[in-house]
Amino acid sequence: MAQNSGTNSGMTSETNSETNSEMTSGMNKEASLPESATVRVTAEVEVLDQGTLVGLAGPGNEHIRIIARTLGIEAGVRGNKILLAGESDKVALAERCLAEAAQILRSGVVLDPQDYARGAQAMRDEPGVTLRELFEDVVLITPRRRPITAKGVAQKRYIQAIRAHDLTFGIGPAGTGKTYLAMAMAVHALLERRVKRIILTRPAVEAGERLGFLPGDLAEKVNPYLRPLYDALHDMMDPDKAQGLVTRGQIEVAPLAFMRGRTLNDCFVILDEAQNATSDQMRMFLTRLGYASRAVVTGDVTQVDLPHGARSGLAEARGLLGHVEGIAFCSFTDVDVVRHPLVQRIIIAYERRDAEQAQRREAEQAQRREGSGPRGAREGYGETSPPAEAAGTASEIDPRRT
Repeated sequence: MAQNSGTNSGMTSETNSETNSEMTSGMNKEASLPESATVRVTAEVEVLDQGTLVGLAGPGNEHIRIIARTLGIEAGVRGNKILLAGESDKVALAERCLAEAAQILRSGVVLDPQDYARGAQAMRDEPGVTLRELFEDVVLITPRRRPITAKGVAQKRYIQAIRAHDLTFGIGPAGTGKTYLAMAMAVHALLERRVKRIILTRPAVEAGERLGFLPGDLAEKVNPYLRPLYDALHDMMDPDKAQGLVTRGQIEVAPLAFMRGRTLNDCFVILDEAQNATSDQMRMFLTRLGYASRAVVTGDVTQVDLPHGARSGLAEARGLLGHVEGIAFCSFTDVDVVRHPLVQRIIIAYERRDAEQAQRREAEQAQRREGSGPRGAREGYGETSPPAEAAGTASEIDPRRT
């Protein structure tokens, strides 16, 4: 069965039922497939343009192996043909992924290995999504000519939410791009003159440290907590230009406590590390928003550094404001991590540890409840008062009644 893989993509594909021996495995062989697996097929995707083929395959066919591993198929390259084998629906998805990637490459956009991995994963998880939607929606182009785009479905929805809402919450683990994308949206809005200022803020409480432990005056004490925001800003703008905007007050980086009493008009405000804001601080910040302003609140509720017993304002806001019109909540998980691949595995390990600890605490509480009930029953006391004769005896010896 021959079919065209995409319009003007320079590719054709042919699907049949044979298995080719020149393929590298992206999954275990057929023995590991469930009994209900669909029909196994093979396909040959012919790429007519040599430059496009080199970009699709990557160094040592790395990109092809990534797609195969992500979609659970086998794949390889022979001549100007990409060979695919596996379940029919997965092979069809791989063909579509390759065709759309080829179109993107031909338009001049460069895709790195992580782009192929996230693109294939997004198409696997969301059948309606296209690679063009993910990678051609450019938020900002950095001074190094590197486009900032969504790296997955969750980031795509996050960007859309920021564009459509005046207040957006981005909640999820570290490394999912919450703050970075919000910063890119803010810089773009400033450069397009949609806002007059950018205000970046975060609580000055981190990982057990306190301001009093740091040397210097107040500005020097606060600066280390705000350094990550400066780093992101300098990654998106020329450092000299960014410093000029800071000097003129068009970009302000300040601790959350400095927001009290202000009204923030015509600005793009980002509250980072919001899990370390108390309930009162979160309430104060959210009521600072003025006319023609937009705010993004980011944080990870699993990494709260507040004193023991203090409630995170971010967790509280999620419960209170989840159904308020005009506010968007975007959630990220470990699968959305865009840092080093190890970060995703580290997050999973810690989440597993946290879940086990929560189960142990629940079991201990249940045991304590079970242990306290039978003891009272063995002593013959109910839940309200002791037996009548015992009460009578107490009355007889009560000195106030003699």
